[in-house]
Amino acid sequence: MANHDRNKKILLDLVKHPDNSQCADCGAPDPDWASYKLGVFVCLNCSGTHRNLSTVSRVKSIRLDFWDDELMEFMRANGNAAARDLYERAVPPFYYRPQQQDCAVLREQWIRAKYERQEFTGEIRQPYASGVFEGTLWKKGKDNGQFLKRRFILSDRDFTLRYFTNDGPTKGPKAVISIETLNATFQPEKIGHAHGLQITYLQEDHTRNLFVYHESGQEIVNWFNAIRAARFAYLKTAFPTASDSELMPWITRSYLKEGYMEKTGPMQREPFKKRWFILDSQERKLLYFKTQLDAVELGAVFIGTESHGYSVRESEPRGARGNRWKCGVTVETPDRQFVFMCEQERDQREWVEAFRQVISKPMLPQDYNTEAKLRRKR
Repeated sequence: MANHDRNKKILLDLVKHPDNSQCADCGAPDPDWASYKLGVFVCLNCSGTHRNLSTVSRVKSIRLDFWDDELMEFMRANGNAAARDLYERAVPPFYYRPQQQDCAVLREQWIRAKYERQEFTGEIRQPYASGVFEGTLWKKGKDNGQFLKRRFILSDRDFTLRYFTNDGPTKGPKAVISIETLNATFQPEKIGHAHGLQITYLQEDHTRNLFVYHESGQEIVNWFNAIRAARFAYLKTAFPTASDSELMPWITRSYLKEGYMEKTGPMQREPFKKRWFILDSQERKLLYFKTQLDAVELGAVFIGTESHGYSVRESEPRGARGNRWKCGVTVETPDRQFVFMCEQERDQREWVEAFRQVISKPMLPQDYNTEAKLRRKR
């Protein structure tokens, strides 16, 4: 007869082992659940996806559920490291491995790709790694804001992303986008769809956005990783001496901070206007738009280092006109002072901390070129 207390203690000791002390799927610390068919320890969030994979995975709580001797021995004989060796044997270097804070569709599709579809055992070549990826996505329209079906073709042969407004490519693309400046990030809350993806690129030194989604979680994650594959191929060509690990952070990136603030003009006597701001830490840019779903930026501010004349502080601007919000953020640059207003003190603190993170980073050679371009635009 199984000894419940003994088996529970063995499981709790197993989960303290370095290989098992983080969720096998998203890296969350101190996982409380385990799949007794796969032999992995997982967090509460990831256990929900495992419950939906009943043919390949079954989960129990390691603290609350009863574990018989056979299941406990299976966990002891396996564990997260053994599962990685089997199910993550051939993960492409460009493939995005979700973390605890990532959106649900990324985590779910990573789990399904590993255990259900077994995409990374080395026996299957995936379409997102083929060099050309095409399909239909729902894209937000420019005029009425409705999402319309559009055909997209991504190619790392000429490093472009094209989309078409008609059913086929015979009439030519509506846009040809260079992969050189392409970025993709999941934005389900902003777009209002669980599979919402924001694609950003530069056109004539202005940032432009495409907002897209697909009803299939697998398809939209495939698109995301196809973009990453094309970006990786481009970076390997552009920087042939760089290692894969050096290129990884430059494939795609999430933005450090986004949200609404109020902004006034250079003289600080103009009325404040509400704008949607994006702080891109990697490009050292603060972008602002009229709304969070605008296609084209209204403007951009370069954020350099303290030694180059950049600083940020909390402030209480006086004599300003039109501002409904009262929590100020003042950003000093060599050319001018920017004053922003936040709705809450928490927003104010978070923006100041985000600016300080960028200001504290040393500038790279390419940052000086970005700074010069933004100065010329003004």
